[in-house]
Amino acid sequence: MTTEMYIKDYPRPQFVRTAWVNLNGVWSFGFDDDNRGEGERWYDNFGGDMTIQVPFTYETKASGIGREEHHPAVWYHRELDLSKEYEGKRLILHFQAADYLTKVWVNSQYVGCHEGGYSAFSFDITPYISLDGCNVLTVKVEDSMDATQPRGKQRWVERNFECFYVQTTGIWQSVWLEAVSPVYIDSVKMTPDLDTRSIRFEFQVNGDLAAQNIRVETIIKLKGQQVKKTSLLIDRPWLQLDVDLVHEANGPWKSCYWSPAHPNLYDVEFILYQDEEVADRVYSYFGMRKISIEKGQILLNNIPLYQRLVLDQGYWPESHLTPPSEEAIIEDIDLILSMGYNGVRKHMKVEDARFLYWCDVKGLLVWSEMAAVFEFNDKAVQRFTNQWMEVVRQQYNHPSIITWVPFNESWGVMNIFKDKKQQKFTESIYHLTKAFDSNRPIISNDGWEHTISDILTLHDYVETGEELMKRLQNKEAIVDNEKSFNGLKYAFADGYSYSGQPVIISEFGGIAFQSEAGWGYGKQETSEEAFLSRFRGIHEAIKKTDYIVGYCYTQITDVQQEINGLLTENRKPKLPLDIIREINMA
Repeated sequence: MTTEMYIKDYPRPQFVRTAWVNLNGVWSFGFDDDNRGEGERWYDNFGGDMTIQVPFTYETKASGIGREEHHPAVWYHRELDLSKEYEGKRLILHFQAADYLTKVWVNSQYVGCHEGGYSAFSFDITPYISLDGCNVLTVKVEDSMDATQPRGKQRWVERNFECFYVQTTGIWQSVWLEAVSPVYIDSVKMTPDLDTRSIRFEFQVNGDLAAQNIRVETIIKLKGQQVKKTSLLIDRPWLQLDVDLVHEANGPWKSCYWSPAHPNLYDVEFILYQDEEVADRVYSYFGMRKISIEKGQILLNNIPLYQRLVLDQGYWPESHLTPPSEEAIIEDIDLILSMGYNGVRKHMKVEDARFLYWCDVKGLLVWSEMAAVFEFNDKAVQRFTNQWMEVVRQQYNHPSIITWVPFNESWGVMNIFKDKKQQKFTESIYHLTKAFDSNRPIISNDGWEHTISDILTLHDYVETGEELMKRLQNKEAIVDNEKSFNGLKYAFADGYSYSGQPVIISEFGGIAFQSEAGWGYGKQETSEEAFLSRFRGIHEAIKKTDYIVGYCYTQITDVQQEINGLLTENRKPKLPLDIIREINMA
């Protein structure tokens, strides 16, 4: 089951136009370690001597290069033929992600740049394009080992260490071209209101709006049946529209909600008219669902939700952070669901939009987490803030995302327990995120040393269920900072206190089989029986602790030197999946 306008491999499946060109594939490529390329005008006369398979980075085998050493600057080059059918259109060049600083030239003319490794970005290249003959597209991406750069699990030293892996440099998600009219819909922010059974659309329209008779028509369908159709006159770039969704097409209750058990999605079509001629047409979807917190419980659609999450770092052995295919994304989600998990904590990575699409379609809950910086200074604060808000805006419409996680384990704010500046930084990100999204819970610092946070999350990798239950039995001592709950850290930063938040164990487990290839948490087990006994014990300890309302097990797959996954890097189960499911569902 898919949405009405699903297109396989379409890079942005929640905002679909049919006129697009996939630019993935073979590009010319070169390293620029001495940073000579701009001075030598490689955008005029390309200096690279290799080829690469976009969107895989040179560090991966899938790219065709597979060299893991760091290179501070890389260049891409390809030709692009465009026909007269694009006459009168605007051409938008999209990058779903490139790490870290991306500069673009078209036909030797500088177009612009973007800073950030995890968010999507675009350039209007219409003024630089020729519709007669060949066009030349040149891209430079600069990367560094700077720890003020939001990098997540990417190492910032020469070798892998602890839980940090090979860096990602350059284009690592799809590149594509889209044709739009001179007046077009740039974005639509969609906010469902379950309690009033309505949805709010906030439109941003680009182009010359001085012309008269510009309107947007919104057609909402559910399972092929029309629910509502509205029309809104466009008189300024930003407009908002509230639509009552109560309708017979929703079924006997006249409303239809999204949940993991029933991931119902409404299809929506936005048609922009100018003088009653179609100027733009965009296909999207939304889910009617509500996340809220009441009396120490997290509610989904006003019903208590027990979260059975698994940590997912989104790495593959041949392609690292880049999904090798859309089929690989679907396989991961199906494996997670088959093991009885109802959600994922997407750890230290902003995931491909197609992953979120399939979570929406299949009903897998998502905690969306920002890639961390690892130093604290003014530069890190500015970089993190700008890039986090790009991510929140781009992912806002996905019903599967139910929690924002900007910080993890005090990474980038290592002195937050006492440092008032670092505390205020996390507070500011909390409030800034709330200003854009007042509906989803936000975790200020996942794992420990929370400041302002909607959920209290704890990390504890103790080995046995007996020891875990002993640690968790005195809730008041934990939440009141009377003791370090895991032998290392306190639940709250100094000066902050518990105010009834739901409590979730958001990292635990990390069990590994005996191997010289890498590490897990605690002792490595030598038998399936010992692994499952330990796995069952720690899960039972959490489930028997009545104030805990969910958990997140570490982790779904092995990642490079970290071998504590339930699956290998190649997605082969280490244990019978039906037993994992039985333990989760018990």
